Amino acid sequence: MARIKRLKDHGFNTDNRTYVIAEIGINHGGSIDTAKTLINSAAKTGADAVKFQTYISEKRAPKGAKEIFDILKKHELPFKAFKELQAHSREKNIDFFSTPFDIESLEYLESIGCGMYKIASFDTVNHELLRAVAKMKKTVIISVGMSSLSEVKAAYGILKSGTENTALLHCISSYPTKEEDSDLAAIYTLQDSFDCVIGQSDHTNDITVPLYAVAAGAQIIEKHYKIDEKMECIDAPVSITEKLMRTMIDEIRRIEKIFGTEELGIREAEKGMVQFRRPSK
Repeated sequence: MARIKRLKDHGFNTDNRTYVIAEIGINHGGSIDTAKTLINSAAKTGADAVKFQTYISEKRAPKGAKEIFDILKKHELPFKAFKELQAHSREKNIDFFSTPFDIESLEYLESIGCGMYKIASFDTVNHELLRAVAKMKKTVIISVGMSSLSEVKAAYGILKSGTENTALLHCISSYPTKEEDSDLAAIYTLQDSFDCVIGQSDHTNDITVPLYAVAAGAQIIEKHYKIDEKMECIDAPVSITEKLMRTMIDEIRRIEKIFGTEELGIREAEKGMVQFRRPSK
């Protein structure tokens, strides 16, 4: 099976080899205006998509975790905001999708025609949510941080029961992740184990690791996003700026050209040398 997939055949709106996601997440701080400003900024970088998080804090926060609950509640957007953000993303010609953390959030996103869903690493083992997402028959991206191969296979099987387009993202669930903890060789394990698009959800605070991931064959790169270093946001330690996102995307496109295709044979650049081949009689 070919490791490098044609992304349009797998539900991704791009002719490039790599689909780049600016993970806005909850960096908007609960403000629709800030969320729109982040979309505007991300659209200027060449990113393919912006991604948000849709949830009900009471269902997402672990019981008894008041500090986490308070943070999530402060950054929670009302459901109706996502329809507005989806429309704004279309105006800026950048794909919009979100991570639902509960069934109600999923159903709302489906009601506004969300074209793609993301499953967080924390929910790789949440089979109830996975079954609900699979029923929507949309393209699904799932991060697999903290998951064993058997757990990933179980999650993948559930999603495949409803959708033909499932992508797996290698992920280290550490915020931020040290470069030496990135374990990019896991991309090869996923490529060898699953005939689908493989990518990287990166939590380092720079762009070196995601560029290496692309060189290793990752076809989706997800990076948390902020406008600039002055921006105060919850995921600032793992987010990159507009300037750095643009640089990363430029370098990704350069890597794509360098790697070319998987085909063998006489290449265009070699045609002038064909006369010097020495086949035996």
